[in-house]
Amino acid sequence: MKIAFSTSGSDLNAPLDTRFGRAAKFLVYDTETKAFEVIDNAQNLNAAQGAGIQSAQNVAASGAQALVSGHCGPKAFRVLGAAGIKAYTSNAATLTEALAQYLSGALKELKAADVEGHWA
Repeated sequence: MKIAFSTSGSDLNAPLDTRFGRAAKFLVYDTETKAFEVIDNAQNLNAAQGAGIQSAQNVAASGAQALVSGHCGPKAFRVLGAAGIKAYTSNAATLTEALAQYLSGALKELKAADVEGHWA
């Protein structure tokens, strides 16, 4: 299974970014192979609008089946849901910590967006 994490870094020691749509990168971790890939999301950092939608499309294109981030807005949540991607919220400091939370079942699955669109 592949899990996407919002981040600004390029490895599992990187911080978890609490912003989904405007995260600089996504690290996609494969729980079967223990390998990961980093997807650049820089085009959405300063987007006037649509950052969440485009970021959700990037995550869907990666093959991820789950997303771990700090928050998820309504438009992104709809795109993720349409792609069959479950979203989870975490306040972990690093991706390693967020991954451990996910694998242990400690994270709460979002049933709806937990922030309004266009938040900073």
